[in-house]
Amino acid sequence: MNINISTIQTPAYIIDRGALKRNLAILDTVQKRTGCRILLALKGFAMWSLFPVIRETLRGVAASSADEARLGAEEFGKEVHATAAAFADWEMDELIRYCDYINFNSFSEWRRHRNKVQAASKKILCGIRINPEYSEVATEIYNPCSRTSRLGTRLADFDGNDLTGITGLHFHVMCEQNSDVLQRVLVHVEEKFEKYLRRMEWVNFGGGHHISRPDYDVDLLCSEITRFWKKYPNLKMIYLEPGEAIALNTGILASSVLDVQPGEPARAILDASAACHMPDVLEMPYRPIIVDAGAPGEKPHTYILGGATCLAGDIIGEYSFDKPLKRGDRLMFLDMAHYTMVKNNTFNGIRLPSIAIHDSETGTIRMVKEFGYQDFKGRLS
Repeated sequence: MNINISTIQTPAYIIDRGALKRNLAILDTVQKRTGCRILLALKGFAMWSLFPVIRETLRGVAASSADEARLGAEEFGKEVHATAAAFADWEMDELIRYCDYINFNSFSEWRRHRNKVQAASKKILCGIRINPEYSEVATEIYNPCSRTSRLGTRLADFDGNDLTGITGLHFHVMCEQNSDVLQRVLVHVEEKFEKYLRRMEWVNFGGGHHISRPDYDVDLLCSEITRFWKKYPNLKMIYLEPGEAIALNTGILASSVLDVQPGEPARAILDASAACHMPDVLEMPYRPIIVDAGAPGEKPHTYILGGATCLAGDIIGEYSFDKPLKRGDRLMFLDMAHYTMVKNNTFNGIRLPSIAIHDSETGTIRMVKEFGYQDFKGRLS
């Protein structure tokens, strides 16, 4: 990704419009080949200044809260689907205003809110999130089918006696995975829930599909969706709701070196923080790629990179460089569009990175949002 960050104030998230359009083109081929509808999962990417670009291709948004649903309704303007572990009464009042589809995590949740939803002035399609008790997600904190998972209704708890008002099923058990995983997941979904699938009008395959990744098997995905259509002719629609696939490899986090400390290895303090600006580095955990940097010891000068917070573990990782780092040097972290802006925070009063859009055709960068003291103060009291 060729973005000139030499003149911008850091830290800043910069999203490349051209890369975003390339991802959307891949997703659109899936829609056109299979007839499915793909939604933008706002929990992964909610940069609404780019919604006009995204809604040219995608059919709506998937929300996990009342505020995400409102953002989708007001700024995206197409279908709004909502799914969460539970909904408060006040939140359901809001969701009814903005949603077209609501997926309930359990039958007790459905019964609690059913009368209110059915009394709404508009028709809202309702579904149950199911847990097929099968997942290939290795990181336990992200595994929706772990032993302790509270996400989705297991077959033993599925109350199929009265499905009046339930028109769809939803499952989400994948994370950054290829279509062969979906193929195996569907075996377990159908093994457990086939008789209920035959009574539904729609099904949602959830997210975690890395469709825009270079090695993703799009043909297998299309084949599985087509097979599903043929097996369940009662279905009127199949949905997918990826977040990462939309924003994968579309953005960077531009950062500057604030200080360099001697040691073995040396330490460099950045204006970008793992704890504040890329929390998945600590939660997943993973090591983000930096342009022109290598593994420890690969290049002549190795540094431990960390943020400026008081958290001792605010460490981004260990990297090597061709030249010694010095104050003012710029670093470019790749693939920093998804699960960054939506999860960042102002711990220690550290300001959030600015948000900008890069036009790959002209090479220009347009700043769309900058943050300051009022953003920190406004979330407290």
